[in-house]
Amino acid sequence: MDVLILSRLQFAMAACFHFLFVPLTLGLAAMIAIMETMYIVKRDEDYKRMAKFWGKLFLINFAVGLVTGITLEFQFGTNWSRYSAFVGDIFGSLLAIEATAAFFLESTFIAVWFFGWNKLSPKAHCATIWIVAAATNISAFWILSANAWMQHPVGYVFRNGRAELANFMEIITQKYAIIEFFHTLGGAYILSGFFVLGISAWHLTRKNEIGFFTKSFKIAAAWTLVFALGEICTGHLSASNLKDAQPAKLAAIESHWETGRNVPMTLFVWPDADNEKNTFEALKVPGALSILADGRPDTEVAGLRDFDPEKRPPVLPIFLSFRIMVGFGCLFVFMAAWAWLKRRQIAGQRLLLRLLPFMIPLPYLVNQFGWIVAEIGRQPWIVYGLMRTSEAVSPIKLSQVATSLFGFFAVYALLGAIDFYLLLKFARKGPKGANHA
Repeated sequence: MDVLILSRLQFAMAACFHFLFVPLTLGLAAMIAIMETMYIVKRDEDYKRMAKFWGKLFLINFAVGLVTGITLEFQFGTNWSRYSAFVGDIFGSLLAIEATAAFFLESTFIAVWFFGWNKLSPKAHCATIWIVAAATNISAFWILSANAWMQHPVGYVFRNGRAELANFMEIITQKYAIIEFFHTLGGAYILSGFFVLGISAWHLTRKNEIGFFTKSFKIAAAWTLVFALGEICTGHLSASNLKDAQPAKLAAIESHWETGRNVPMTLFVWPDADNEKNTFEALKVPGALSILADGRPDTEVAGLRDFDPEKRPPVLPIFLSFRIMVGFGCLFVFMAAWAWLKRRQIAGQRLLLRLLPFMIPLPYLVNQFGWIVAEIGRQPWIVYGLMRTSEAVSPIKLSQVATSLFGFFAVYALLGAIDFYLLLKFARKGPKGANHA
């Protein structure tokens, strides 16, 4: 163990833990806004109660996500100061805009929404949750634009030994940023959809508030199906975008070793990175990888042997994570379609209702696997092609990183336990435990 390894472990732990809460915040805010809008339109008290019930779970989740996000950003100064010095002009400006233009807006209007049930008109109150939903998604855009720049740096110049901002619009409008934003958002929306579906199904099996949870179920079923299908489209765009942006990552995802045209996609394969080959291959689809990369079977796809071994990402974790992500993505489409097709007779669908609560953890895991593909797939670069991760770490003592790593782990474990305990407690209570008006 050295400072680099421990710093990477600490950042990975902090990032993975933080992203347990971000997706639910992104998706649930928009779903609550839809529920409250339906209350305004239909004047059905169930929709108001839905906004309060799901809103309480949203607030619990938001509070923990807020704390973990702040500590995550601090690490750019403590553990990765050389990185901050090298790209601070670009990366810092994006995070500053996120904080001032989105995070403060989001935080302010969450308070207005929470305390304003009896103080604002129904329409004004509904507007506050739409502002919160918009702000959470705007916040995600700026953060993901910063990450996309690390994956595919554009709009910069080298000056005084560092990367400096040259074209702001190029950074936030580049193809990599747009695709990453919509793909990440889709994963968050799927998670929130199964969160609502699973809890609704749990109550329906126990015949608790049947009318209330049937309405929640119908909203979530349509929501989840739309975004599960959309995620397949954005996932395809993400993979094809790698051909030019990060060809080594694309090759690692498919364990593709030899550059060529009309490259097949092998459905069953096992990589042997040490010997630069695959130990097992079966069921090849002719030309499929070339078509995935650029829509044409004659497209040339770079193989891993074209890259210096020191510039290749670790093959096995990316290869496996991608397949887990795709496999569960197909499962999500199936389960969402089943829920949507049976939404009108859901009370009698015992098998579906029993399965859906077990779906809740799966999007959490899949989102983590997605980030493994994105972040480990970028290695050994912290800024792709510009700066290695080993060059970015702060000149600090091993004991300092070890102490902070242990401290983060202990605090995060406590926060996670509290958060999931409270979510479980109030989810089981149902809408009767959510009346804070």
